[in-house]
Amino acid sequence: VDFVVNSHPDNDHAGGLLYVLENMTVGQLWMHRPWEHSSLIRDYFHDGRMTDESLARRLQEKMSAAYALELVADKRDIQICEPFAGSQIGIFTVLSPTRDRYIKELLPLFEKSPELKKESSTLESIIDKAVEIIGRAADHWDKEFLPETVQTSAENESSAVLFAKTERHGYLLTGDAGIETLRASAAYASSLGYDLASQVTFVQIPHHGGRHNVSTETLDMIVGMPLAIKLDSPARTAFVSAAKAAPKHPKRVVTNAFQRRGFRVAQTKGMSIYHFYGSDMRPGWVQLNYVPFYA
Repeated sequence: VDFVVNSHPDNDHAGGLLYVLENMTVGQLWMHRPWEHSSLIRDYFHDGRMTDESLARRLQEKMSAAYALELVADKRDIQICEPFAGSQIGIFTVLSPTRDRYIKELLPLFEKSPELKKESSTLESIIDKAVEIIGRAADHWDKEFLPETVQTSAENESSAVLFAKTERHGYLLTGDAGIETLRASAAYASSLGYDLASQVTFVQIPHHGGRHNVSTETLDMIVGMPLAIKLDSPARTAFVSAAKAAPKHPKRVVTNAFQRRGFRVAQTKGMSIYHFYGSDMRPGWVQLNYVPFYA
């Protein structure tokens, strides 16, 4: 494998990569290492007893799966690079986050207190339920029920967003990015001469199809405006990675939103997605199914 990219250090995104690093030949590992920046962010915390070393240890423990990747990479002499905006990873360009935003705005929020998270999640679950009921009852092709004020964690917003443009296709990989990072990605892409809204032909739907990472305005920026009518054979494709046992992901209001913009949407949900081109069918391979538009 030439390049392994860990989009962000959440354990569910870093954990499976350990097997790849231990069992395959890897050229480069691209990952953020929050603990490497402890000396730059320590002053943001109101704890006079904290040292650069103790903050680094806290971050390493909090993101143990990502830290394990670093240890294995060092042991196997795999080069580690941090994916900041402008970095080139093969044919992919990193669109976000910038190094400055990552260190000054996102990293200091990685260490929220558990109490704040618990209170916030209780309120969010109540709002989620209400929006879910409304969306299920009222979703139509010409109406979209994605709120504009959604938020996700700073860890998710730190996701490396990658874009590659070939002659015929544009590939956008979003990790768990939220609306702030997706908008920043669209702006940075524009500065490079790319128009994501018209050039993206394949997109990975952020954060397992969760509702806290996309809004109508944001989707308009990164994949284009909704279409007037539903296409019989959409030319664009969206994949969403969601656990088989996750009852709420992907959200129907989210997969509907991508379909409105001319995407056919496929989900994992316990199914492995394989891709082959110009070769014979293989035993055990089946035609990929796409989720319907939920009215």
